[in-house]
Amino acid sequence: MHRLIVTLLIALLATPVFAAEEPKTEEQKTLYAIGQLVARSMSVFQLSPNELEYVKQGLTDAVTGKKPVVEASAYTEKVQEMARTRRKAQGEKQAAAGKAYIEQAAKEKDAQKTASGLVYIPQKEGAGAGPTASDTVKVNYRGTLTDGKEFDSSYKRGMPAEFRLDGVIKCWTEGLQKMKPGGKAKLVCPSDLAYGENGAGELILPGATLVFDVELLDVKKAESAVK
Repeated sequence: MHRLIVTLLIALLATPVFAAEEPKTEEQKTLYAIGQLVARSMSVFQLSPNELEYVKQGLTDAVTGKKPVVEASAYTEKVQEMARTRRKAQGEKQAAAGKAYIEQAAKEKDAQKTASGLVYIPQKEGAGAGPTASDTVKVNYRGTLTDGKEFDSSYKRGMPAEFRLDGVIKCWTEGLQKMKPGGKAKLVCPSDLAYGENGAGELILPGATLVFDVELLDVKKAESAVK
């Protein structure tokens, strides 16, 4: 599978004419999706067009069996170091963008900035008893970065999420306790209330501020509270 993906990536890079054509058949769309997945796996490097040419050369030489200019095994640590360095640089940019975004969000109508740094913006008032940290909540939500890029959505999955409120990021634990069933709100989460310096996955970089549009559908009280 790995070899297949590499071969397909080479084909995509080497044939810009075909790459410019919109995929029409299901097979073409599947191949296009593979290209997207491969690109995501390399997104941490933020390659320039010139750098991409060297990657293309390495891929081509490996697949065609040509003697490599350098042995990949000798550069494993350097590849990892480049990934760490570039990810850190991206994270620093994210942190700066996040700070500016939070300051602007705090100026929105009805916005509440808490002592922790969370910006809570109510959009629709709910009714009934809100959740505590030990309760289980059922929600629909959409999560984006400050540039609007979506990284998660229960709406797209077609299924609400359900979880204990003390088992998620701090921003959610705090923010959803301000909501009532049927309510909707926007949560702007500074990185230290989200994934901090570690980030999460390929899209959520270290230092990233996250934005969630949340709809609280239901609250299930903890057993200790029901008794």
